[in-house]
Amino acid sequence: MKRISTVLLIALLTASLFAQEKMIPAQNKFRQMGTEFNTPNAYRTASGAPGQLYWQQQANYKISIELDDQNQKITGQETIEYINHSPDVLTYLWVQLDQNMRQKESLTLAITPLQTRHMRYGFYKSMFLGDFDGGFKILSVTDGEGFPLPHAINYTMMRIDLPEALEPGQSTELAISWWYNINDRMKMRGRSGMEYFEEDDNYVYTIAQFFPRMAVYSEVEGWQNNQFLGQTEFALPFGNYEVEITVPEDHVVGATGVLVNAEEVLSSEQLQRFEAAKNSLEEPVLIVTQEEAIEAEKGKSTNKKTWKYKAENVRDFGFASSRKFIWDGMGVKFGDRTVLATSLYPKEGNPLWEEFSTRAVAHTLRVYSRMTFEYPYPIAYSVHTAQIGMEYPMICFNGGRPKKDGTYSDRVKHQMISVIIHEVGHNYFPMIVNSDERQWTWMDEGLNSFLQGVAEREWEENYPASMGTPSEIVNYMKGDQSNIAPIMLNGELIRQMMNNAYKKPATGLNMLRETIMGREYFDFAFKQYAQRWKFKHPTPEDLFRTLEDASAMDLDWFWRGWFYTTDRVDIALDTVITQANDEGEGTYYQLDFSNVGGMIMPLVIQFEYADGSQETKRVPAQIWSSNNLKTSKLFLLEKEVVAITLDPNQETADCDSGNNHWPPQLSENRFDRFKREHSGSEDASPHPEP
Repeated sequence: MKRISTVLLIALLTASLFAQEKMIPAQNKFRQMGTEFNTPNAYRTASGAPGQLYWQQQANYKISIELDDQNQKITGQETIEYINHSPDVLTYLWVQLDQNMRQKESLTLAITPLQTRHMRYGFYKSMFLGDFDGGFKILSVTDGEGFPLPHAINYTMMRIDLPEALEPGQSTELAISWWYNINDRMKMRGRSGMEYFEEDDNYVYTIAQFFPRMAVYSEVEGWQNNQFLGQTEFALPFGNYEVEITVPEDHVVGATGVLVNAEEVLSSEQLQRFEAAKNSLEEPVLIVTQEEAIEAEKGKSTNKKTWKYKAENVRDFGFASSRKFIWDGMGVKFGDRTVLATSLYPKEGNPLWEEFSTRAVAHTLRVYSRMTFEYPYPIAYSVHTAQIGMEYPMICFNGGRPKKDGTYSDRVKHQMISVIIHEVGHNYFPMIVNSDERQWTWMDEGLNSFLQGVAEREWEENYPASMGTPSEIVNYMKGDQSNIAPIMLNGELIRQMMNNAYKKPATGLNMLRETIMGREYFDFAFKQYAQRWKFKHPTPEDLFRTLEDASAMDLDWFWRGWFYTTDRVDIALDTVITQANDEGEGTYYQLDFSNVGGMIMPLVIQFEYADGSQETKRVPAQIWSSNNLKTSKLFLLEKEVVAITLDPNQETADCDSGNNHWPPQLSENRFDRFKREHSGSEDASPHPEP
């Protein structure tokens, strides 16, 4: 080992850096995001906060519907008060008719490029050959005084022409009557619908998108009237709801909002249990028992009962109804408020659901509230379904069912807990932080999946394959580039939705929290975003700008690489040059790195010393700022180094661990063993929401 002077060493490093400067790519990955971001204005500031002139529309609903349990049909009437808070004059309004995706002549079927060899006959029959008569049957569209309004239906969107222009600050009333046939989810799939239980000849109804809903009008998009094709979800304005739901007398109902006539629809004993559940902070209390539900299954009451709900400042409404429902609940304290965490499930969900569902709801509310803001609504439902996971304000439909004999595997248990956490978590994103799901699918799915991972890891140690784990995204990142798209793409255009809209953004946020920003700065900044934009309509730039504004960190390199490109992380430890310190204290180690995959990332470097000890050093991503392709880092270490490992804990989603260690002959078995010892369980559980 040669000895060289400190002066000579500095000269050599300076020459090396000068040589690297000549290799700077024409488009440096650290350049600012000015060309990609919208220009700040009085509505949305450069700091990522709502501006002084920020506005949003409001739609208040009074809805009355009846569920026909004999014919599986919903009939309804609604009155919409639409308030124009914008500075614009509106001559027409757009209303969403999502059920029209199931029309026989739907746009979804017309543009789906299916090939016969890829189709299962059952799916083909249900979508093309079946006799199901889907879609809204609009009976009337009038103003508040009953005069007909001209309207045009373009697949899943209805334009209503106003007789007089709606000026800024004014409101108008619309009245719509309709009916539609409820789809069988088990045959035709769908976010909502019904499931038939042949053994006792009963249905579980999980109902949403059941009424014509106002589209969003904003200063960013104007009218968000993109067609609903089935993949991307919904953009909706906030408002207040009064909803009456008429069902068979022996049904139990759960819905968005507060049940305002509990004394009319519950027995005196059930009413007492309902109140007891709100005050039980440790264990769920049964409101409707399994024995009562089984007894109700035997009857088919022809009498009717109306459940009445009120919900304030929500963007949507969903409900569930069945005579099969068991019902339990427990309280969750937030200061002087108590929120009811509650579950509805048939006997087919037990014993799994009575053990875990409501506890998972309560756990989710606690974790998400700590990370964002206190859950503002009075109740949160988890409703048992088969196969799906779907969310609405205060209520969600969740899969996870044991075998018929009541047994279940750990995989099924964790899958159920994950789907409940995920769907209850959607109350925060996008039900309250109300991003545009039709345009930016990742803004609700990705942010929610990130918090899902936090909640899963706090549910139990070594939770299997928790969302946002960097190692879980590697196979996708290094896959065929022709089948990968950037995150920042309209949801109808992305490929591999689960990876693109859920896992990759969740992983990115997890890496920001754990590796790039650190928990203290990330958690503060993320909470600022949530609190700034609760009950408002944020855009991606509002998120990106807030995280930078609240942390004093320039993250443009990360937004560009992780969200706007398909670059992968593959950083190679090329060479290690050692030189003794001429002052006799320690040894210089020069580590040379290559950015093979294109995605910039901090360097996490573990040194193993001759005495058996280990040390990890972290180098910020800005080490790459002078040259995006090659960089070097010099360390003066007192101990003799016997091995160096880059990204030892798999924090950065590095796609090739084979070039991450020195000396190169460090055995793959030794490296794999080290990773396994430090990365926890490798078991996988499927993501909850299909």
